[in-house]
Amino acid sequence: MIEANSLSKSFRDKKRGEIHAVEGVSLHAAPGQIYGLLGANGAGKTTFLRMLATLLKPTSGSAVVAGHDVVKDANQVRANVGFLAASTALYGRLTAREMIEYFGRLNGLDGAVLRDRVKLLADQLDMHEFLDRRSDKFSTGMKQKTSIARTLVHDPAVMIFDEPTLGLDVMTARAIVKFVRQCRDRGKTVIYSTHVMSEVEKLCDRIGIIHAGRLVAEGTLAQLREQFGETDMEEIFVKAVGGEAALAAAAQQ
Repeated sequence: MIEANSLSKSFRDKKRGEIHAVEGVSLHAAPGQIYGLLGANGAGKTTFLRMLATLLKPTSGSAVVAGHDVVKDANQVRANVGFLAASTALYGRLTAREMIEYFGRLNGLDGAVLRDRVKLLADQLDMHEFLDRRSDKFSTGMKQKTSIARTLVHDPAVMIFDEPTLGLDVMTARAIVKFVRQCRDRGKTVIYSTHVMSEVEKLCDRIGIIHAGRLVAEGTLAQLREQFGETDMEEIFVKAVGGEAALAAAAQQ
């Protein structure tokens, strides 16, 4: 599970002074659940997720991931988390299989266990056609599938997806969304960050709307519809962040 309590992160900028990227965000994500983190570009989604994955240290507040504190027990958190960033950043000279195996060994897997994990992920993500090709020749969708497989090769209990369908064609995006559902169905704790309203409506069990570093609304889709008096997720989002002007300002950040 994931438990964040008043998690905050500030940065110092020479021109703009202190920037509060995330301010006092608290949320709970449970096993067997997809928690959707919805926000415009620059809202603070990625900074928040990087703190959960121990890539950034919080300025204040705390978070527990898979039973471990993200600051005090960072290594244990990393062993239990798969974090997929928007950028694939693959090693171009390696094949997809070599890439997945390399990350498997980094996480302590070897032999038949590793081979079985590679085959299972290749089956689930439909990768066999390009599994033994060098990744520098891959399409965007192939790169993203390879990146997901290497992230999840050690079968972590907690999975964090940061804009996983960004830039993908419709069919590949559907395959990724299907895989995320399978993760939930296997009892994983999943946080799914996106700015795509339709993905949130179809995929997420619980939704948190983040704006200007703050969690401004949270609940199931049914609860948010009742709270804001709207059925359309885009209209709910606009009301939650304070109207069209606030939404336009966030998009320009």
